[in-house]
Amino acid sequence: MYEAQGTIKLINDTQTFGSGFTKREFVITTGDSKWPQDIKFEIVKDKCTLLDQFAVGQAVNVSFDIRGNEYQGKYYVNLNCWKIQAGAGGGGGGNNAAPANTSNDIPDFSNDSSGGEPSMDDLRGDDIPF
Repeated sequence: MYEAQGTIKLINDTQTFGSGFTKREFVITTGDSKWPQDIKFEIVKDKCTLLDQFAVGQAVNVSFDIRGNEYQGKYYVNLNCWKIQAGAGGGGGGNNAAPANTSNDIPDFSNDSSGGEPSMDDLRGDDIPF
């Protein structure tokens, strides 16, 4: 189980496929830092209606699983939302998709005076979560 906090950027309509399968995609913007991230999630089947109570610009907490599959030699990854709740505050902050119940040790480059992206030296070390 993973969690992410952010602000809703986009909510798509529910898609229904010939087999009767339904899914709905939405995007949240995470982080208050210099490099916010737009992350796409999907909700499937009867959970599609969970998004009806939310609006673009609203802060949310998303609980999700990572799903992967292979189709004709290509690999796909989906972030499968199974719970979404209203978040605290009005902005995107959060732990940028960290595993639930663990600390997030991602370096904070928000006070970087260079004005650019972090250097490779900034990114090296044991504190990188991947």
